[in-house]
Amino acid sequence: MQMRFDELLMTASAPGFETTMRRLRREHSMSAFLQDRAELAETVRQIVADVGRRGDAAVSEYTERFDKIALRPEQFRIPAEALKTAHSQMDATLLATLRKAIANITAYQSEIFIGDKNTHPGIRYTPLRRVGLCIPGASAPLPSTVMMTAIPAQVAGVKELVVISPPRWQGGIHPVILGLCFELGITEVYRLGGAQAVAALAWGTETIAKVDKIVGPGHDVVQLAKKEVFGLVDMDSFAGPSDVLIVANEQANPAWVAADMLSQAEHDPGAGIVVTDSPALARAVLAELEKQTPQLDRAEAAARCLKAYSGIVVFDTMDAVIDWANDFAAEHLQVQCGSDSRAVAARLTNAGALFIGPYTPVAVGDYWAGPSHTLPTRQSSKYFSAVTSNDFVKSTSILEYSRDRLAGAADDIVRLASVEGLDAHAKSVQQRLE
Repeated sequence: MQMRFDELLMTASAPGFETTMRRLRREHSMSAFLQDRAELAETVRQIVADVGRRGDAAVSEYTERFDKIALRPEQFRIPAEALKTAHSQMDATLLATLRKAIANITAYQSEIFIGDKNTHPGIRYTPLRRVGLCIPGASAPLPSTVMMTAIPAQVAGVKELVVISPPRWQGGIHPVILGLCFELGITEVYRLGGAQAVAALAWGTETIAKVDKIVGPGHDVVQLAKKEVFGLVDMDSFAGPSDVLIVANEQANPAWVAADMLSQAEHDPGAGIVVTDSPALARAVLAELEKQTPQLDRAEAAARCLKAYSGIVVFDTMDAVIDWANDFAAEHLQVQCGSDSRAVAARLTNAGALFIGPYTPVAVGDYWAGPSHTLPTRQSSKYFSAVTSNDFVKSTSILEYSRDRLAGAADDIVRLASVEGLDAHAKSVQQRLE
């Protein structure tokens, strides 16, 4: 199978380069997405509102409409026995690998957790009580997403974790997901997905108790639903679809760079973009894409995403590469600049996760190293962050004044209250000192 991707190569000296680059940025921007998907957003808004009004009945109707399965409310939740059975039937080697990954993630999330390290008397951190986890559903399971959302919450001390995942595997959820939930001690699992499931978690229904926060990646509908219910509950970020931006110079291995582009393109949708100051590397990466893509199991999907969302961009200087990367604000940002990788990485400011050096592919973060792979997308890493254990605690300010301390501040407090015209505020201080 011959595949050509000549249109991916863009150089700063080519006519129309700036226009092309603006279009590439726009294709991956949050503002463009929200502008272009206004009709979809309105549909999601209606679904969320309907679930709020009608509860389980609406969840059942939308599940039948979108997932083509009729479920009564008592069938939403996966029985505890099914979780235990799935765990008992898991491949022993896979289970051993999952346990190693669980240990890695737990160690990292524990080391960065601030909730049990604070000693300041003016603030208290407490874990959220109940959190919903969105786990994408497909014929192939995604156990990594269960670990990358559940373990940070567990490290923070969240007691109740609720998994939602659409019924895409024989009318239910893949047994690997169920078995992993059992391994992690998660007992509340619903074979529900889409906007209706997110809404059910946010509002609460007759059979599903309301949560405090919803996290996890997913397709556009799930992310728009999370955005719609924000305020009813907290959310992590707009996590999907996946992208990688690879900053590379002449020291990079073009075969590895191409492989990393394809690792995101195969998500379908997913994007791989390379920015470099080396025309020779750019041409070599293009040749590798044409060589490697036909060898993939998902070759056609990867090729489609390369042509629709990806690019290999040659700038005149590494300074220009870095400036563009900081403006693009990628979900995954790889630095493959050989001996210069750390120095280049130090100048990069916007990314959901930063992967430094030739031996740090995104897959290390997806499955193994410890940081969560639930990351902000669509250039929102300028203001959103990766999911961590610190996202599952809330802070409460603590104030305690003595009479003498209040007296020392009283005149200033009263003066500020008076400027704002809040007489009762001032008197609440004055009365205590009469």
